[in-house]
Amino acid sequence: MDSTISDQQSRVPLRSTATEGLKIVVVGGFGVGKTTLVRSVSEIRPLSTEEIMTQAGAGVDDNSGATGKYTTTVAFDFGRISLDEELVLYLFGAPGQERFWFLWDRLFAGTLGAVVLVDTRRIEDSWYAIDRLEHHGTPFIVARNNFPGSTRDLAAVREALSLADDVPLIDCDARDRNSAKRVLITLVNRLYALTSARETL
Repeated sequence: MDSTISDQQSRVPLRSTATEGLKIVVVGGFGVGKTTLVRSVSEIRPLSTEEIMTQAGAGVDDNSGATGKYTTTVAFDFGRISLDEELVLYLFGAPGQERFWFLWDRLFAGTLGAVVLVDTRRIEDSWYAIDRLEHHGTPFIVARNNFPGSTRDLAAVREALSLADDVPLIDCDARDRNSAKRVLITLVNRLYALTSARETL
């Protein structure tokens, strides 16, 4: 990350008007862009536990399809973004490899909602994330990260993931701050809609 951007991010204080904080988790398969999304949207310098992939991971981590990826998250990423004067999102990016899935249940504690980031070249890598969220009863949305070679349309993605019609499914570019912010806004809108529906029952 550019050092100037990092320095600017590290100096952003939490607004004195902030009254509501939501814990959000970003999940998905290995190399789908979770760290990138947290990094691109965070208003503070994100906490990252990325480490260089070594020969020790060969045969353990399946990085097929993740061409050019040389680092991996070994615990979680953390960032923060203020959506307005009062609402603050605390972002936790979960590691994608199967050997770190035991951390997910702990990351889900206290989580109000989640983003499932999807790489359509490896759509099956997203099934576990959706299964765990449904098991925990955690509301979520799905965001297709537009990698080169992503060819499925959103209807095909919904069918491949067996998503219910009411689960939001959108496109995004995890590298772009505005695009990543739209993903989070979509999730917040989903959470508010679900809360409002419960209150009317």
